[in-house]
Amino acid sequence: MTLNRRHLLGLMAASLAAPAIARAQGLDIRPPARPVPDPRAVVARAGLPGRVSYALIGRGGEALALRQAAVPLAPASTMKAITALYALDRLGPDRRFRTQVIQSGDMMVLVGGGDPVLTTDELAQLAADLASAGHPAPARFAVWGGALPGLARIAGEQAEHLPYNPSISGMMLNFNRVHLGWSRVGVDYRMEVEARAASQSPRAYTVTAAPGDHAQLFTYRQDPGRESWTVSRAAMGRAGSRWLPVRLPELYAGDVFQTLCRARGLALPAPEIIDRLPEGRVLAHHDSPAVATLLRDMLRYSTNITAEALGLHASGAADLAGSGQAMQDWLGDLGRGMRLSDHSGLTDSSRIGTYAMARILDGPGRDLALAPLLRRNPMSDEPGTEARRRVAAKTGTLNFVSNLAGYVTAAGGDEGVFAIFCIDAARREGAIGQELPAGVSTWTRSAKEVQRDLLGAFAGRLA
Repeated sequence: MTLNRRHLLGLMAASLAAPAIARAQGLDIRPPARPVPDPRAVVARAGLPGRVSYALIGRGGEALALRQAAVPLAPASTMKAITALYALDRLGPDRRFRTQVIQSGDMMVLVGGGDPVLTTDELAQLAADLASAGHPAPARFAVWGGALPGLARIAGEQAEHLPYNPSISGMMLNFNRVHLGWSRVGVDYRMEVEARAASQSPRAYTVTAAPGDHAQLFTYRQDPGRESWTVSRAAMGRAGSRWLPVRLPELYAGDVFQTLCRARGLALPAPEIIDRLPEGRVLAHHDSPAVATLLRDMLRYSTNITAEALGLHASGAADLAGSGQAMQDWLGDLGRGMRLSDHSGLTDSSRIGTYAMARILDGPGRDLALAPLLRRNPMSDEPGTEARRRVAAKTGTLNFVSNLAGYVTAAGGDEGVFAIFCIDAARREGAIGQELPAGVSTWTRSAKEVQRDLLGAFAGRLA
């Protein structure tokens, strides 16, 4: 159809008149703005069993929302945010930790420098460097791990077999874990224990595993020079795998290094563990990533051993309790009323209130630029979240403990600091050390829903 001038003028007039008609009929009236959610109403509506504590601080340090914020509670892995600040201040972002091979007389020594992320692949490169340089086989081979105190485990109350509760030492390999795999062969099982890394996965000869007929999932025995695990046949099925912690870390690293050197034509004697580091000539070395990189990965993957190693490096203390206290002392007035017993939040004795946590993130956290190291939008599985707010935060999870602490930015650009701690203390007390107690998954999902809703309420208060 061809539009003539009369039709065109008529359409233009109708379009100009449409807004007036809409106003007359009330069609252009926008719905009223949705009220800002009240954080107290969010908690009441959720009815989460246990306690919900929160604190929100605005850009000027003003407390915008508080609920039971002075009550000291288990921080879980939000403790790692404080540890990151402590390490940045005491060690600096560029510090690295060196693993060396030295020659002292007739003895070759693998020297641990407290690198918490050293892997089998990096030991393999050290072995290759030695072999390519033509170094002869020594009469003795030793391992030294005295750069950090030797600790049997991070948290004594946790189950023996949990891989996130390993030993601490100046010589740490593969996060002080071994990979156990099993498969059914006839009426029995084939068990393989490996020092698994991205490229290299040699057998770990100092750690053994066997099927057992006991009721408990695992049993553990430590003999001179060997760690032995048994796994309940009833729980194994046809095949499976899991990580197990290492309790003799220097021996484990020495065993793996011996295997890697042998594969390259350098035959080392059986490793011996030494307490005193002798002087010697450096034959090869490997440097860890910088502290800033270690912290970024620690906060993203919540690696307990990295948190404890960096905290111990920063404090120079002989144990975790003393090191946690040194970190608390470093906080000064901000540390009053809390109890810091470790650096990862895994132990059950650490306590901190949400207001104290938020003040730390608002003070040293801003001064030391913590936010860029934190995980972005950890609750991003909720549709539409990023359009309404941005979050950089650290999660913290134990049995019947679910926490979140960090920075929230509203759609308009205003930023606040927050901490949300959820805990069902009664059920937590009965589930300490268990791997997956009854009801914990459902409770944790509900706690995270409360945290998502509270973040929405917080963003509304900042707008």
